[in-house]
Amino acid sequence: MSAIKDITQLSKLVANKHSWAAAKAFKSYEMNEADRVALSHCAIDLLSIFPPIAGACALMSAALAVGLERHMKAPIHVVAGTLAVEGVPVFGDRRPIDGSLVFSTSSPDWDGHAWVMIGPYVVDISIFRTAYSAEGSARLARHIDLTFGPKKGLYVDHWKRTRQMGLNYEPQYVLSADEVTSLMGGAFHVIKQARPASSS
Repeated sequence: MSAIKDITQLSKLVANKHSWAAAKAFKSYEMNEADRVALSHCAIDLLSIFPPIAGACALMSAALAVGLERHMKAPIHVVAGTLAVEGVPVFGDRRPIDGSLVFSTSSPDWDGHAWVMIGPYVVDISIFRTAYSAEGSARLARHIDLTFGPKKGLYVDHWKRTRQMGLNYEPQYVLSADEVTSLMGGAFHVIKQARPASSS
């Protein structure tokens, strides 16, 4: 029941930030094979160039969303909120997010989590990288290791299944197109800074 409640809440957040038509498209979308291939390619490309740094979920999600929009005709949104493992928050505290304040900068400083939604599918490009890093939450690292194992790069699942995997994605804010563009600028800066001087 709570998953249905969350998806309804997210539809309202999408409608508030974009439109009711966007919310309707979001709820009715089903991922096809062509979109799965495009998603895989975009994720692999981003993971290969984005440096392994902590706290980059918003930047990585924005960069992935922008890349996906170039290759897919699908309802794509960057969502911010709380990520809980087995019901216990590891990022965020379930309190409302003043997204217009948090995402007014291209490098937001906050303790929540951001991910991409392609319709009702959760797409998290930073969760494995965070879990495998020394800076990651011990609870998250243990859960990811036991549930998925090592060397995973991208988590994609239908919203209804995420809870079965022990992951609770709790939405509190849907980013606007301008906010995603701003974060993309931050992501580009991080990627550029990580490149050797000889290749720039």
